[in-house]
Parts: sequence; C-alpha cells; structure tokens
Amino acid sequence: MKKFCRVVFDRKKKCQKCGFGAVEIIVLVTHAKRKYINVKNKCTAAEWKVFAESKELSDLLDYYQGVVESMFRLKEPMTIENFEKFIGIEKPKQDENAKLQESFLDFMCAGIATDQIEPRTKDHRMVALRNLEQFGKIKTFADLTPNNISKYDEWLRSHPSQPKRSDTTIKDYHKTIHRYVMRAFERGIIERDPYRSVTIKHGKNKERTPLVEEELLVLRNLHLTGKLEKVRDLFIFAAYTGMAYVEVMNFDFFTMTEQKGDLFYIESKRAKTDSNFFTPILPPAMAILKKYKFRLPKISNQKVNDYLHLLEEKANIHKPMTFHVASHSKIYNPIKINLLGSLQLVTANG
Repeated sequence: MKKFCRVVFDRKKKCQKCGFGAVEIIVLVTHAKRKYINVKNKCTAAEWKVFAESKELSDLLDYYQGVVESMFRLKEPMTIENFEKFIGIEKPKQDENAKLQESFLDFMCAGIATDQIEPRTKDHRMVALRNLEQFGKIKTFADLTPNNISKYDEWLRSHPSQPKRSDTTIKDYHKTIHRYVMRAFERGIIERDPYRSVTIKHGKNKERTPLVEEELLVLRNLHLTGKLEKVRDLFIFAAYTGMAYVEVMNFDFFTMTEQKGDLFYIESKRAKTDSNFFTPILPPAMAILKKYKFRLPKISNQKVNDYLHLLEEKANIHKPMTFHVASHSKIYNPIKINLLGSLQLVTANG
C-alpha cells in the first residue's frame, strides 16, 4: 500500500526568521488534494530533531495512514471532507452552489495578507488583485471559468482603459492569480483549474545589459564617500556573489557561511524561488565584508537605485544601472580558472 502521509517541518519557512516552525502531517487524500494537520505549532530546529524520532509522531503517522488506507479499501469517497469525518472532524454541510457564490476576490485578498512573503512581493500581488477587481467579470469562485480567464487576458491587452503592458507583465498577473485559483482547487472549492484550458502568451523578457569586469573595476576604484560609497560597495558585493537585493540585505556572515580551504562559501536560499544556492565569496566581495567588519550597510532598494544612477555618471558607464543588474554582471571567476586551467568568462551566478 502506498504511503498517504508524511511529516514536514517548517513548511512556511519561518524558522530562519523567528527561530521556530510548525510540525505538520500532510495527508495525501488524492494526488491533487491534501490535508495539513498541525501537530506542533512552535518547534525549534533542535526540538524537531528529537521529535522526528519520537514514538508520538510515529503513532500519529500510522493512525492517519490507517484511516486513508481504510477509506481506500472500503471504496469510500477519497475527499478531504470524508477523511475529516473519519477522524472525527464534523463540519456543517454547505450547499456547493452557495460556496461557489462566495467571493474569490476576498479569498485572494486574505491569502495575500496571510502569506509569509516579502513586502514587495505582497505589493505586486495586490496590484494583480486590484487589476482583476477592475476587470469586474471575475468576482466569485463560480466566475473562474476558462472563458472568463480568456476575456481577462484580452482586456489586459486591448481594453482602452488599460495601459500598454508587455507580455511578461501580463504573464506575471496571470501567474499571481493562478496561485490562488490553484489554492481554491486544492481545497475543493472549485472542481477544476480553469487555467488548464487557457493558453497565455508568454512573450520575451527584457534584455538585461550587465556590466563586465572592466566596468566593475572602474566602480571599485572610484573615490567615494557617504551613501554613494556604501551603495557602490553593496553593488560590488552583489556582483561578485550573484545575490539579489533582498538576499544581500538578509545576509549574515556569521550564520550563512562556511569555510572550505582558503575560501568562505555562502549557503542560503533564493528569495524569489526559495531554491538553495552555494556560492564562493570571491576576493572583491570579501574585501567589502572586511571593510564593514562583516556587517553590510542597510539601505532601502529605492535609495540604492537612486544612487546607482549617480554612479553611472561618475563612472561614465553608459548602461542603466539598477541593483538587479549586479547579479547578472560578467566577471572572470578565479575559481573556474583554477579548475579548468583556462580563462573563462562567466556570470557571478555561474
């Protein structure tokens, strides 16, 4: 019999920020529908290591696994509601049609408000929500149809009230909305994902103009003071580590690095994708860390980009400089020179 249950710690990635996360059992009622059961709301990483091997947790997993196996053998409807009934959680019956008439806009708004995301990400999602509200034809869960999604896409691209947007921007709107549509589908509020029947034009990303190492050297050699100097140093650090603005602002040398041979390496997660990354701290980046006694300056993203425009002029660099450009700058990576025995042009991410 397949495993219907598994345990997960810190699913919402809170432990790194506040020192503890939740222990949950995930019950896979079907491949598309799952039930999250909170076992411990606040658990430190050290407590989790002990609890993970405990008989208490093992017994809970066995119990919920047995419930789902019984449902399967008895040919009971494999639904979350039925599972909850079997474990003793009774919910008042609700007319399915009444549920579909509830507000999807309110559902999405509540999701954005409670999701553990960066403030800037929250703002971007609220822009998509307000835009969907302005469209006016998708209000309830019942309105989430392929036809309405297609009409919304056409409205974004051609309605006189809408500014001209790139395909990429429109795709981002759909991506945000689809996130909460899928959440409604997983919770059984809607029967199918309407986006599966709609094709959204992808478009092309804007071509970035990264700096090359010669331009980075010009920046490094500039004599600067005050905020301008700090912004330049943050930019250089990002260029030689491949880190984004949020990652640089959250960087802590004392908890996020380890030494291997002569080099220190940063081990962390990408702010945008939550994927792991492991990157060396190259000499120019290490020089910045030593300069600030291993605690980088904190400056708002808006201020950073304002000062970077001033740096363009001072360094006579004829490329639009934003902090986003830093991690895409091309550098000659001495690590790869040593490994490959030849000079290779790579990006800081590479």
